[in-house]
Amino acid sequence: STGLQNQVSGVRVPLGLPLKVYIMSKIINFIKSSKLELDKVIFPTKIQVKQAFIAVVIVVAVIATYLALVDLLMSEIVSTSLKA
Repeated sequence: STGLQNQVSGVRVPLGLPLKVYIMSKIINFIKSSKLELDKVIFPTKIQVKQAFIAVVIVVAVIATYLALVDLLMSEIVSTSLKA
């Protein structure tokens, strides 16, 4: 076996290493790895964000208009069929 199992947490800790030190080293390693991954991310430019925002607003407006027209048409059909 490469380590001793801590009875409380169930974590396998290398021999001769206190549990707190082991956990701290794991946290630091995680943060370093996260920073390395974030350095690989390509974030959008202001122009790309603006273009995407405008595209979303246009699509939402078109869909809202379509749904409003369908709602108007359906309410007219229902009200006409109830009068007859």
